[in-house]
Amino acid sequence: MLRADNVSFRYDTAEVLHGVSLGLSNAGLTGVLGPNGSGKTTLLRLMGGLQTPSTGRITLDDRDLSTYPRRMLARRMATVPQETYLAFDYSVLDIVLMGRYPHLSTFAIESPTDLRYAADALAATGTLNLAARSFTTLSGGEKQRVVIASALAQLYTVDETEPGSHVLLLDEPTASLDLAYQLEIASLIRKLNAMGIAILISTHDLTLAAAICRDLVLLREGRVLATGPTQDVLTESMVRSLYGVDAVVTRHPATDHLLVIPVDSANE
Repeated sequence: MLRADNVSFRYDTAEVLHGVSLGLSNAGLTGVLGPNGSGKTTLLRLMGGLQTPSTGRITLDDRDLSTYPRRMLARRMATVPQETYLAFDYSVLDIVLMGRYPHLSTFAIESPTDLRYAADALAATGTLNLAARSFTTLSGGEKQRVVIASALAQLYTVDETEPGSHVLLLDEPTASLDLAYQLEIASLIRKLNAMGIAILISTHDLTLAAAICRDLVLLREGRVLATGPTQDVLTESMVRSLYGVDAVVTRHPATDHLLVIPVDSANE
C-alpha cells in the first residue's frame, strides 16, 4: 500500500499542501480531484518520491519512501507526467526501453528479457505497431499510450526478491486529448489496473474520475475536502464545495457510471 500521513509541502514561503493523508491499496484505483492550483501535481510528485514532504510521511508497504534506494523504488513505482519533453528524437521502442533502466546495472545494455518486457508493454498499450515510429510523429493519444508503455515496462520485474506493491502515478492523463483518445486512455487505465497495478490519478476531469476510479480524494487549496468511495464522495454538495458550481450528479443511462452535469444557474 502507498500511504501519505499528514503530509505538508511548501515552496519557499508558500505552503501548497496542508496535512494531507490518503491511502492507495494494492490494485487500488484512486483519483485525486481538484481545481487548478489545488496541489494535485505536487501531491503526485510527493507520492512518487520525486519530491520530499516538508512535514509528514509517505510510505510504500510500510516503508518510508526516503529509505528506498532510487533504483529499487523505480522498479516499484512509475510516474507519467502531464507532458513529456524530449531533447532528442527517439523511436517508440527506444522510449519504452528507457523504462528498463532501473533494472540494468551500470553500463549494461538491454537483454533479450528487457526487449521482451518492452514488447509486452507495447502490446498491452496497443502500441506494438508503432515500435519503429519516431515519437515526434505520433498523435497526442499515441504519445500518451507510449509513455504509459514505458512506465509499464519499468514496473515489470524478474526479481522475485522484491515482492510488494507496484504503483502507477498518472498526472492529468487525458488533458489536451480529444474525446476518442480520452476514451482510449480510460480503457487502458482500467486494463492496467485489472493486471494488478495500483493506480493513482490526478485529474480535474469529473467524467473520467466518475467512470474509472473506485475511490476519490477531493483536494481544495491544498487540503483534503473529502475522501472515500466514488459514489459516496462525488455528490452535488461536494462538487459545489470543490468547484463553486452547481451540478446534477446522476447515472449514465448506458454505462450506469456516475455522471456530473454542470448547471448554469444564471440561465435557469
